[in-house]
Amino acid sequence: MEESKYNATVVGKILLRPDIMTLRLDTDEPRKEFSAGQYTLLGLYGREERSPNSTPETDPVDPDKLIQRPYSIASATTQLEQFEFYISQVKSGQLTPRLFNLQPGDRIFVSKRIVGVFKLAETPQKQDIVMIATGTGMAPYLSFLRSYLIERPDSKMAIIQGAAKQWDLGYYSELTFLDNSFKNFTYIPTLTEADSTWNGHELWIEDMLEKNVLKDEAGIEIDPEKTHFFLCGNPKMVENVSGWLHEKDYKKHTRKEPGALHIEEFWS
Repeated sequence: MEESKYNATVVGKILLRPDIMTLRLDTDEPRKEFSAGQYTLLGLYGREERSPNSTPETDPVDPDKLIQRPYSIASATTQLEQFEFYISQVKSGQLTPRLFNLQPGDRIFVSKRIVGVFKLAETPQKQDIVMIATGTGMAPYLSFLRSYLIERPDSKMAIIQGAAKQWDLGYYSELTFLDNSFKNFTYIPTLTEADSTWNGHELWIEDMLEKNVLKDEAGIEIDPEKTHFFLCGNPKMVENVSGWLHEKDYKKHTRKEPGALHIEEFWS
């Protein structure tokens, strides 16, 4: 057996649902400065135990193999030794069932590299920002808000979070608090399978955009000259919303060709 590559310790784990959690890790050494929206690799060896509510692996892994996957960082950019991640369990997967079996004090691998081009810092200071998410696609936006909300008072920011039921709205309390505390931030959750206790929106995200909810609730215009859109989450949502925005003259942002539509290319 090779020497362990583990270089971080679990310091916090909160199960929001049986298959959704926040995971907090302390790295043995601080990481270099990074931009909100970027990601790093987490890893565990195949010999680690899987969670009790997982299912057998679709593709069994070698016990001595270090399984690594990318995860967006949810913590602020000022935290270079403690990192937060928002993770959903794929019951038959290789890594997430092992992540869900972790407890405080357990060891884990965290890559020293933090990378990615899904960065709010590259948008012009006074332009407005709309962040659209489903599922754990919320993670990079938490880093955005925790890092930049106070620093960008001239930018109106909004999060549209789509989910099925109320308990699928991860970070609902924190986002509601920010909405109530900052004039330049608006939180707009919407549910597709709400029960009678829900008083909010019950629309698909594209329908919300079509019905001018952003303008009415956040004072934000859908205009590529004024507003940048970030999309992260379910690939079907990203496809549908990006298609809708393309019709409004939005162009995808790349390193070579800057645009006002930013899409996270992986979802974890």
